[in-house]
Amino acid sequence: MYIIGQLSKSDQNTGAGKFKPMTSKLVESTLASLKELEDPKILTVNERHGDDHAVNLTKLRAVAKDLKKNQPLARELWATNDTVARLVALLICRPKEFSQAELDSMIREARTPKVLDWLINYVVKKNPHWNDLRMLWLEDAAENVAAAGWSLNTHAVITNPDVVDDSALLNAIEASMKNALPRAQWSMNECLAQIGIHRPKLRERAIEIGERLEVLKDYPTPPNCTSPYAPIWIAEMVRRQNK
Repeated sequence: MYIIGQLSKSDQNTGAGKFKPMTSKLVESTLASLKELEDPKILTVNERHGDDHAVNLTKLRAVAKDLKKNQPLARELWATNDTVARLVALLICRPKEFSQAELDSMIREARTPKVLDWLINYVVKKNPHWNDLRMLWLEDAAENVAAAGWSLNTHAVITNPDVVDDSALLNAIEASMKNALPRAQWSMNECLAQIGIHRPKLRERAIEIGERLEVLKDYPTPPNCTSPYAPIWIAEMVRRQNK
């Protein structure tokens, strides 16, 4: 098994990233447990959203809880290339222990929406290299990688405003979101909405951009849920804040 990521000098010195046989009994027993939880009905539902796993996520989380935090096991499970195993890996890993190179490799290896979402939200955002990865990924030609960069832009808007230029982000969204690929477009739209929600001075401009571009304006939204169309999203969140 090849441990994830390119090797830095420090990795080489510590032995991280070397070839190791993926034959541990714990990996095998974990995969067997996950196999027993598969449900074809769940797979059918998930396939509609581009995912390929057949395990109820509540049951999957229970498996991860029993395993507890285990970084070596997380790396081995990730290397199986199995979606369910990778989801467990993302729950049991120690996010701060991944190198920047490992996370860059992992975002490029992730194949399904759920794995991508959990990787960004549960791991990358908690890693000390998240801002370096944000800047690295934003201009990447791969849709999923660029989308991850925009998700980290949103993370910065909400939690670390000093590392981003909100006006420059709005300029980029205004110029590129309308014709962006679907996943990148979704992430850019989220960033637009969060700027409108969290930056009162830029709210009017964010709403105007959303109204003009009309991205996700007709997105099907279930009752009692907020539309992802940025002007509606912004207005609803501001209304709740002002209650």
